[in-house]
Amino acid sequence: MPEKVVYHGLGRRKTSVARVYLFPGQGKLTINDKLFNSAEEYFKDQVRARQAFEPLFITKMNDKFDVFVRVEGGGLSGQAGAVRLAIARALVKLDPDLRPTLKAQGLLTRDPRMVERKKYGLKKARRAPQYSKR
Repeated sequence: MPEKVVYHGLGRRKTSVARVYLFPGQGKLTINDKLFNSAEEYFKDQVRARQAFEPLFITKMNDKFDVFVRVEGGGLSGQAGAVRLAIARALVKLDPDLRPTLKAQGLLTRDPRMVERKKYGLKKARRAPQYSKR
């Protein structure tokens, strides 16, 4: 029995972690073990859905692969960014010639921005309590 060809990518953004598996297929989308007709159903927004699957559209491979996504942590925006990076990394494993195209679009760069921790004596990371004269 021939083995199925699978391309794997891992992406992180804020506190979200996404694992993406690309199988040769017709473009089926499975996110966290649920089958979706479109990414908008999961991300609840066309902008985040388009951002998450941007690498597939740039390389014109959106109908050539079935996408299996496991994503956890953070909110929908962080998850969309994590899925985007994971798909880009999986596509580079599939075809290393795509690397310059994806790199030029900034899709292979991990966004390092994280939420700054709250400090003691402050209300938030930098917000001090309101000054009271009396």
